[in-house]
Amino acid sequence: MNFKKYLSFIKIEHTFFSLPLIYAGVFLASQGFPSVKISILVLIAATFARVAAMTANRIIDAEIDKKNPRTLNREIPSGKISKLKAKIILFTSLAGYFCTAYFISIFCFVLSPIPIIIFIIYPYLKRFTHYAHFGVGLGLACAPLGGWFAVTNSFDGILPGALITLFTLFWGTGFDIIYSTLDEEFDRLHSLHSFPVQFGKRKALIFSMLLHFVSFLFLAALHFYSSYNAFTFVFLIAIAVLLFFEHKYAEKNVELAFFKINSVVGLVVFFMIIFQGII
Repeated sequence: MNFKKYLSFIKIEHTFFSLPLIYAGVFLASQGFPSVKISILVLIAATFARVAAMTANRIIDAEIDKKNPRTLNREIPSGKISKLKAKIILFTSLAGYFCTAYFISIFCFVLSPIPIIIFIIYPYLKRFTHYAHFGVGLGLACAPLGGWFAVTNSFDGILPGALITLFTLFWGTGFDIIYSTLDEEFDRLHSLHSFPVQFGKRKALIFSMLLHFVSFLFLAALHFYSSYNAFTFVFLIAIAVLLFFEHKYAEKNVELAFFKINSVVGLVVFFMIIFQGII
């Protein structure tokens, strides 16, 4: 039960958003199958980074979560996990992340603080600006770029890596706007900022749709720039269909639109890239 409590605390299921994109960056940079060593090190680094990001978010937002009926049962506000234990988890995961980045390469180790800085800053953004959603998108966008750098250790030939990173930036920002509609009234009451608070739910969802359209354009640009085949084009169309249904249900069923459909989107992007490398 304690183990289950900690898995719930770090929201291990949300790894479905980031892990396929990390490995998409790895496979894209490898132009085929990466080495076993890199694959394992990337998995370890991604896991530590994911735990650090969620733990930092939970610590920073603990007082807000305590006031929100939707989040007051989270582990820190409810007292299931103390702030001290949360900080131990945070510093342990950070140590593991930086050590793993060092073993990947000195290049990755030098760049490794950048995602952590983003993870720590973005929870504060909603206190100041309705553009806070871009902080979530930027944090998620570190995933494919990190995977790319783990293989290349260089900025050379980075255009494909940049395209999938930009896709992830706008995709993540768009679905965070959908998720934030759950807290529109609470955020407004407590002077927190979001697109739903700033523009209302309907307009916020329109902005989310536009951001996802832009994200799809970057993914399509990657597809055609990389000379992908007719088979991988099917995956591209599948992503367009999934994004369509995400917005079809965004207002009525946030759980389906935000979590379930987006988990599939990440996997389909991953399969689009690996099938390009083996067909």
